[in-house]
Amino acid sequence: MKRWTQRPEGSTWGDWGEDDQLGRLNLLTPQKVLQGIAEVKEGRTFCLSLPLDLPGGNVLNPRRLPPVLSPTGDENGWRFNFLTGKLDPRHQDVVSDDRVMLTLQYSTQWDTLAHVGSQFDVEGNGKPQAVYYNGYRAGTDVVGPQPDAGRDGCGHLSYAHKLGVENMAEKPIQGRGVLVDLEKHLGRDHTFVGYDQLMKIITADKVVVEPGDMLLLHTGFATMLVEMGGKPDPQKVHAMCAVLDGRDQRLLQWITDSQIASLIADNYGVEAVPARDAGSGEQPLLPLHHHCLFKLGVNLGEMWYLYELALWLRQHQRSRFLLTAPPLRLPGAVGSPANAIATV
Repeated sequence: MKRWTQRPEGSTWGDWGEDDQLGRLNLLTPQKVLQGIAEVKEGRTFCLSLPLDLPGGNVLNPRRLPPVLSPTGDENGWRFNFLTGKLDPRHQDVVSDDRVMLTLQYSTQWDTLAHVGSQFDVEGNGKPQAVYYNGYRAGTDVVGPQPDAGRDGCGHLSYAHKLGVENMAEKPIQGRGVLVDLEKHLGRDHTFVGYDQLMKIITADKVVVEPGDMLLLHTGFATMLVEMGGKPDPQKVHAMCAVLDGRDQRLLQWITDSQIASLIADNYGVEAVPARDAGSGEQPLLPLHHHCLFKLGVNLGEMWYLYELALWLRQHQRSRFLLTAPPLRLPGAVGSPANAIATV
């Protein structure tokens, strides 16, 4: 049964088939991978992820906590600095084995298309329903919170049966990255960047963005998190560095027209969080998330570490590189750490 009879205006729903779960990642074709490889001139690589224990604390988001490590174990003891001679005196091994309690969107991360949806009248009967990209339903396709949300007896309390992060991992994500260096032009002031300012910077730096490219924005935010040493300043962390103005309709239209495969930044939410107040009337809380994740199927990357890459590109008057950026292949998850690598 078709999930929708009408789609949001300007959306890409159905463009890659009624059951599509990739959105604009469909634009990462073999040709785009080859274009990314063609940008590799020196074989130098850059790690684009923060340590998973940054930003530190929960000042940025009170619901998201740092990872906590603990050992595995059984009736014979904890498997950390464990002497296997306790099990058999002939053995000399010392074994450590651990696990982690991990908030998937705490540090450098990918947002899946199941991260933000909207209430929308998909059946054209005047009754909005809670849905995600391509009309996948909350409660049916993206399930929880409820017991056995994964329907497999494993105890999951939430589970994305559609649009989960495993789709991104299985793609996988590799292609041409293009970096726009906002910090170079705007410094680290808290600046709302709209269409006009973004185009001015792109033109000044002779950056060319083509369909299927993955666009990265360097603002300096993640660099400041590193400088704060795991103790983010609550007086500064919510108002530093550039952010996209998600209420700027011309900017949103440019994202549509550019046909970028994904949109990535080194700041907390790519767009301003909270967004500018749009006055009375219905409006999305996060308009750029609504536009990208819900309507276009454009995955968002947040809090990537871009400083060293941006500095190298600035020094060599380049903006393009090969980007390899897989998430965890974790079925049912709606977000994931990103362990991305840029190769120049």
